[in-house]
Amino acid sequence: MDKAAMMQKAQQMVESFDDLPTIPQVATKVIQLLDRPNVELDQVADLILSDQVLAARVIKMVNSPLYRPAHPVQSVKRALIYLGIHHIRELAFSCSFVDVFQGRDAIIDIKSFWEHSFGVGMVAKIIAEKVHYPDSEKAYLVGIVHDIGEVFLSYYRQDDFRAMLKEVEGKPFRLFEKEAEFLGASHADVGLCIARKWNFPADYCEVIALHHSPEEAQLDPTLCAIVNLADLFCSVCNLDYGGHSWVSFSLREEKAWSILKGYAPDLADLDVERFCYELEDRVPEIQDMVKAIFQDTGV
Repeated sequence: MDKAAMMQKAQQMVESFDDLPTIPQVATKVIQLLDRPNVELDQVADLILSDQVLAARVIKMVNSPLYRPAHPVQSVKRALIYLGIHHIRELAFSCSFVDVFQGRDAIIDIKSFWEHSFGVGMVAKIIAEKVHYPDSEKAYLVGIVHDIGEVFLSYYRQDDFRAMLKEVEGKPFRLFEKEAEFLGASHADVGLCIARKWNFPADYCEVIALHHSPEEAQLDPTLCAIVNLADLFCSVCNLDYGGHSWVSFSLREEKAWSILKGYAPDLADLDVERFCYELEDRVPEIQDMVKAIFQDTGV
């Protein structure tokens, strides 16, 4: 099936569901407020506190090992002071994205999925910093949302998704290739349709669509390459939402690696084995953070 046909199929899937969720309004307003040049923390804190679930999640996340506060943070305003403006955007976006599909049954293990998503975000940010990409926060955020199409397929195409997994059980496979074969479109195609529906920025849409083929990127191939490698690293570090997909790769053969070396030539000196060990050390932090996110958020 060619690319145009797969995109048409993906669009049909997304448009066929009237109850497709949207990004929560409060989180959207927080992100918009943070774009203002002279925003005050009190304004942001008041807005977050208007959504008690979001407020509770922000406090849980900031107290997780990933952010390492020296003392427990017990108020939203204290959390904002501790994090700073840039990390507030990260947290608001992260928490709202988790809320989008809450309360539904899925085929994939949803906590493992979020471990993978937050892992890719974190690793993308680390890679972005190593190659001196100018916006490591963007790398983090788009890393979190890169697999949004996977969540959709797992929730909304359950029978087809289950049949596909049964067919490939015990065999090595790449999930996006099998999705295209069984469903007529991959999670990357579906993710692009959802991202456009949610009015994501064009470079976010490109990464979601091309995180398995960064060499096709036109707007920001470097960002696509960063997320592609972060995705691969997380998969080999067992942050792969339940082991549904088999991943084995040689870094030197990856097109994303060539893209990044062209962007940052000194990356050729990276000790890849040590880098992988460092990433593996961060896995428990990510798992603990996701566990905290999914704990009871009653306030």
